[in-house]
Amino acid sequence: MTQPTLGVAIITKNAARRLDECLRAVAFADEIVVVDSGSTDGTVEIARAHRARVLTHADWPGFGPQKNRALDALDTTWVLSIDADEIVTPELAVSIASALAAPAADVYAIDRLSAFCGHWVRHSGWYPDWIPRLFKRGAARFSDDLVHERLVFDTPAKRLEGKLLHHSYEDLETVLRKLDAYSTLGAQQRHAAGQRGSFGKAVARGAWAFVRTYLLRRGFLDGRAGFMIAMFNAETVYYRFVKLAQLGRKDASGR
Repeated sequence: MTQPTLGVAIITKNAARRLDECLRAVAFADEIVVVDSGSTDGTVEIARAHRARVLTHADWPGFGPQKNRALDALDTTWVLSIDADEIVTPELAVSIASALAAPAADVYAIDRLSAFCGHWVRHSGWYPDWIPRLFKRGAARFSDDLVHERLVFDTPAKRLEGKLLHHSYEDLETVLRKLDAYSTLGAQQRHAAGQRGSFGKAVARGAWAFVRTYLLRRGFLDGRAGFMIAMFNAETVYYRFVKLAQLGRKDASGR
């Protein structure tokens, strides 16, 4: 019987900060594909130093389509899709190897623990965070969403032991950059779906995002990081609907 093979799919854009650590943690894979969208910080050189196959695309179709490009570039029987700021722990690596040796499902979910400005977050709606990321090739694909893409599959996902460590927001500059990017992409996605925004809606939705994160999802238990996450969520939602309203005004004016 042919032995199962594992391919790792990663998309990047100026991801040099954590990429070396990320790739070292998945050195056990049979193949690594990195789809880059114009990095200028040494990302491509780091990827090639780890013998990853690098594909460069000048356009940006959105997170979902870009991740599907990485999936399509692999020819392995199994795929592990991770981000360049995610680290596979040794325990998770063992679980992945065991799952491939004796598969009990076509899709596996991974326990992701994320950090915000150096603080591991265990509330605020961030944890527990079981995400499907390991799957038999052909059994799943990412949605075509510009942002907040999801893996689409038909069969139940089985959980793996071990954690995926996610260094999602390293510093305040990253927080502000992602706030602007995510609110813009979110507005564009909603606008394409026919939704409209307004100042009143932006204020109301932003305020609710704060309450939901900080109180209902117990963000206060994460201390300062929890408050910052609640503010980040509130501002992202607020600016998403402000930008959505702006897109609607541009349509009305014909510009």
